[in-house]
Amino acid sequence: VQLQASGGGLVQAGESLRLSCTASGSTFGRYDMGWFRQAPGKEREFVARFKSSNGHTYYADSVKGRFTLSRDNAKNTVYLQMNSLRSEDTAVYYCVADTPPFAILSSIRYARAYDYWGQGTQVTVSS
Repeated sequence: VQLQASGGGLVQAGESLRLSCTASGSTFGRYDMGWFRQAPGKEREFVARFKSSNGHTYYADSVKGRFTLSRDNAKNTVYLQMNSLRSEDTAVYYCVADTPPFAILSSIRYARAYDYWGQGTQVTVSS
């Protein structure tokens, strides 16, 4: 599986961006997709992830209410709509895929739960 992320850029605080991640292969619909990010000098952190076993989407507290994860299976693409961006959202954003057997709920916020990673796309928010 290859994941290709795009849509990053430079925006001002309060503005919006939509990230896209397109996956190769014909089994995209079977993956649970999500996003992580890594800011300079910080560890990679969980942002959002859809869990097919219960139909819920999980978000980091820091982005809840501002970011929305969605997917279009016909296009093999997952999106991260980011609104009301803040300077602390500045990071490289990575799309991730978890394949069956899926990670248990208590593990989904950890990088080790994911089998595939995209190359990352830079988001910079100026204040």
